[in-house]
Amino acid sequence: MSDEAARRQDPHPLRAGVQVGDRLLASWRRSTEYGVLTEAVEPVFSGTWEQESLFFECGREVLTDLHRTLVDEPVSLMLTDAEGLVLNRLSGDTSLLRSLDAVHLAPGFAFSEREAGTSGLGLALADRLPSVVRADEHYSTSLAGYTCAAVPVLDPISGRLEGSVNITTWAEQPGKLLLALAQSAAGATSALMLARARGRSPRPAPRGEVFHVQRGTLEPGSGTVRGLSAPWREALQRSEDAVRDGRVVLAVGERGAGRSTLLAQAVRRARPRDRILSASPPAPQDLDAWLALWSPELAKADTAVVVCEVDTLPARAAAELASLVVVARGARPGLPVVLTAEDLAEVPGPLAALVDTVVPVPPLRERPADVLPLAQHVVRQTRGRDLDITPAAARALETCPWPGNVDQLHRVLRRAALQADTIDLRHLPSEVFSGSGHRLSRIESVERDEIVRVLTTPGTSVKQAAVELGMSRATIYRKVAQYDLRIPR
Repeated sequence: MSDEAARRQDPHPLRAGVQVGDRLLASWRRSTEYGVLTEAVEPVFSGTWEQESLFFECGREVLTDLHRTLVDEPVSLMLTDAEGLVLNRLSGDTSLLRSLDAVHLAPGFAFSEREAGTSGLGLALADRLPSVVRADEHYSTSLAGYTCAAVPVLDPISGRLEGSVNITTWAEQPGKLLLALAQSAAGATSALMLARARGRSPRPAPRGEVFHVQRGTLEPGSGTVRGLSAPWREALQRSEDAVRDGRVVLAVGERGAGRSTLLAQAVRRARPRDRILSASPPAPQDLDAWLALWSPELAKADTAVVVCEVDTLPARAAAELASLVVVARGARPGLPVVLTAEDLAEVPGPLAALVDTVVPVPPLRERPADVLPLAQHVVRQTRGRDLDITPAAARALETCPWPGNVDQLHRVLRRAALQADTIDLRHLPSEVFSGSGHRLSRIESVERDEIVRVLTTPGTSVKQAAVELGMSRATIYRKVAQYDLRIPR
């Protein structure tokens, strides 16, 4: 085999020897790194679209017009957002729709490369280029029965990626015509957006995953934090022991403290071969679709269940989910089920009755030894390597009360890691230095942020800060006390 042929050889473990183009080869390699299964697409359900953005409105209008001319053809027209979430789907072919439902290529499900591997829409969003993926070119063999053409849609003013137009049909159908149709629809969507752009609100933020099937092992490179504090290790060990014994575990504590992370680690340690159903409460309009996902997944062997924020589930959803879990545990005694909530007293009765073990997860402010290891973990995830954190910045991080817990720490460190190779005080937001518990007015927030900005500038004394801010030193000291600022010098 020539060097060029070897370089282009398919890395797909089930189709060794197949040669593919550079873009598909790169996509397959990314899919492997993401840990995507080759046999099937693991469903990631994020819920249906709530707020209709300009992109959604224009794209739906264009696809509806196109659908009228293709109503008798075996094609499905779809619109996705920039993250690969399927927003809508149109087709007059009921057999095709049933087949697409079976592989979860349906509204509310995520289909980016990370979730589904190489597909037309995943490749188009990853490369921001028109893409056609046919039959065996899909990474997941469950998609080999389709040909998919997709074209990214960019905001005509900002150039921001808004989503894609995707056209899917059976594998034996030609792809060139599909791509031409998708390009035409994407162009028409962009033109319509430009004509209606004035005065429109920005697109809504992406929604979180509310039902996600994961493998028991973490994807390559995702990593986890080891060697954390004794309170975390004790909670993890209790959870692991309970999972190994087949008990239903509830982790309680403040939001963002790491309850779901702790439980997922416990499941992976106790039952490393299990696939994990990870779910969060859905939006009210998605409740029936969310409940319908559970039965077929719970019936599969080597499955564990993680349900977050069960204290916010509607009563009907809690009762139905509890019934499904009882039936599943009857068929599979010891089925691992772990839940999170802020307080056991707030968990709906049917689910609370299933709980065998309650594990408190302490907030981050009670685990100061965990702050820096977690901070470096976020930095590595963000930049792909360790960064230096100055002693002053480290002290500020360790003494911050972190009312938003690990979620807040993640947001702060991700932003700081994108600003510099050495993280210092000036790269941290004012919230890290302020212990003030009362809500600040807009003017107070601006004033506090300016004081923090000046005082965290390297080499700036209080006297110099007073000159720059137009205040006396006494006023600065008073303001520092007023906002409960703790800025290491």
